[in-house]
Amino acid sequence: MRLIHTADWHLGHTLHGLSREAEHQAFLDWLLDALEREAADALIIAGDVFDSANPPAAAQAMFYRFLAAARMRCPQLDVLVIAGNHDSAARLDAPSPLLDGLGIRVIGALPRTAAGDFDAPRLVVPLYAADGRVAARVAAVPFLRPADLPPCSEAEDPLIAGVEAVYADALAAARAQRRPGEALLATGHAYLVGGQLSALSERRILGGHQHALPVALFPEDVAYVALGHLHLAQRVAGRDAVRYAGAPLPFAFAENRYPHQVLRVDLDGERLAAVEPLPVPQHLELLRRPGDAAQGLDEVLEDLAQLALDPALPPARWPCLEVSVRLERPEPGLRRRIELALDQRPVRLLTVVAHHCGRGEALGDEYGEAAGIEALAVGEVFRRCHVSRYRQEPEAELLEVFCKLLEEVEARK
Repeated sequence: MRLIHTADWHLGHTLHGLSREAEHQAFLDWLLDALEREAADALIIAGDVFDSANPPAAAQAMFYRFLAAARMRCPQLDVLVIAGNHDSAARLDAPSPLLDGLGIRVIGALPRTAAGDFDAPRLVVPLYAADGRVAARVAAVPFLRPADLPPCSEAEDPLIAGVEAVYADALAAARAQRRPGEALLATGHAYLVGGQLSALSERRILGGHQHALPVALFPEDVAYVALGHLHLAQRVAGRDAVRYAGAPLPFAFAENRYPHQVLRVDLDGERLAAVEPLPVPQHLELLRRPGDAAQGLDEVLEDLAQLALDPALPPARWPCLEVSVRLERPEPGLRRRIELALDQRPVRLLTVVAHHCGRGEALGDEYGEAAGIEALAVGEVFRRCHVSRYRQEPEAELLEVFCKLLEEVEARK
């Protein structure tokens, strides 16, 4: 059988105030075409469907329109969705009675029995091949919060031990339902040991001492593990069968060089046959200038003047820009100067990042006087902050302006 593994859509996301709705719609349109073109038997969405637990109505409508279109264009397609840490488990679960009847399984929260116990067999989801036979059983584990986990108070790390117990029960339930020739699969939305984090978009979401889950959660008899949470597509611990699909869009400028893709996974009976990335075309380009290393303002303005841009693009497709500047002194009109340099050019300036030449330490760290800062005059605090940030004394004119502002503030009290 063939499945498509994707994750971390973050529908409803905004980047420095810019809606990503058009980019998301372009991705979903492309994905529908890919599902049909690749003759996929199943689609697994491994968490973070939405960017927040309370997504805007437009984002929810986009998701359900996609599910309806997938069902119409690929009537035999199985769809499995698990919740991520950004999702509301209850919100995802709410339409399950309707979606189940359409062959769309959503696992938001861990299922419970009437007595409140973890009901592992209800996490097992069958996936069907084109000929109608069950080709795989999935231990469909969603993002796990500490409240979901069984108590393991005597373990070295109770949270990790609790996650291990949930996966052990879920995989045991899948094995019990599995028949010869059926592949054993698993899902997860977590940070695993050895995973490479994005600089800004992700965090280590387990509260245990190690902050990461061991790849040993998934024994060798698991043919494929579809993971979400890390935005950089990657194998885990060198295992081809344990994969993060990565995010289809860059959700921070630091991710603009990531390979944005979904994964095409082919199974041959009980074993993994092949995994191939399918690159996602990008609707908008995110640019970082002058690059990874900040430069002085004059160098940045010169770099922007040489920036190659396509004047034929419609305004809705203009690339988005992050500009990094190294500052050796205050530049109150910094953004305005950059905007003027880009005036009438087909690009959108989203953010300016200032890198100060000083260490930027707290005054207590710089001078060893954390407990006595209240005794310093306000002007002296300003002077020391300036020295910490710019490695030089403030100019007399700047200090004079600050003192005048301080007098005005004091006079209003």
